[in-house]
Amino acid sequence: VHVYLNHVDPLREQLQRLPRSLPRMMIADRGQDIFDFRFDDFTLVGYRPHPSIRMAIAV
Repeated sequence: VHVYLNHVDPLREQLQRLPRSLPRMMIADRGQDIFDFRFDDFTLVGYRPHPSIRMAIAV
């Protein structure tokens, strides 16, 4: 891993966060053929992301 100096403080903030429970993916029953599935057949349940942390792009 490489860390740029301007990312140190935001990364410290990220490391202080407690992990949250993992979400579950619910998939509609459309049979066995993968090509029968549509976008709406997938639902993410219990996804609770932390607020974003802004970091400058290091170039």
